[in-house]
Amino acid sequence: WPRWLALGAVAGPLLFTLAWLILGAVSPGYTVAGTWISPYSAITQPISGLGLGETARYMNPAFVISGLLLLAGVIGVFLTLPPGGRRAAKIASGTLLALAPVGLIIIGLFTLETPVMHLFGAMLMLATPVISFLIAGLLLRRLPGWHRFGNGLLFAAPLTLVLFVAYNLSFDQAAVAAGHGVAGLTQRLLFVEILAWFVAMGWRAYRRSSSSTAVAGRH
Repeated sequence: WPRWLALGAVAGPLLFTLAWLILGAVSPGYTVAGTWISPYSAITQPISGLGLGETARYMNPAFVISGLLLLAGVIGVFLTLPPGGRRAAKIASGTLLALAPVGLIIIGLFTLETPVMHLFGAMLMLATPVISFLIAGLLLRRLPGWHRFGNGLLFAAPLTLVLFVAYNLSFDQAAVAAGHGVAGLTQRLLFVEILAWFVAMGWRAYRRSSSSTAVAGRH
């Protein structure tokens, strides 16, 4: 069952991405802090804007369900890892990676109308992978069959940092309210990059575990 659980790391990001793509295309706009922002644009507006207004009833559950699926996926990945490495290192890596899906859940529970908790969730989702990818990469590159992927995560850590800085530099509240800037685009690039690594991790865990099961069955 752990290999099926690992597929949560695939299903969660796919659900989340489909949600913001579809809802972003139909959103008429939203109100935050008494300001009506319209039209909704994926270039200028953050994904969190879909958690307000007419799309809120769909986007906020999508945040939570996607986070739960991704959290299950992270657990599944680490349950399928081959022997090797220190147990404490595996637990630490898994815990750090789990912070991102927890952040998605918090974002869905606390919208932009609750800015402190919403920002906390956003930081867990978008900032912690800078560290978690690095730590997980150092662990995975030492495990059989995971060496190249571990090296990939070591590359992903600084890439995530660059995209995170780019997003923060592009974000300006006044520009977002006026429908200007590219904060929506830079945020989506950051989300897609982070979640793509989780998808690859979950799919790899599923495939390797499936192959191992088939080999064991033949013997």
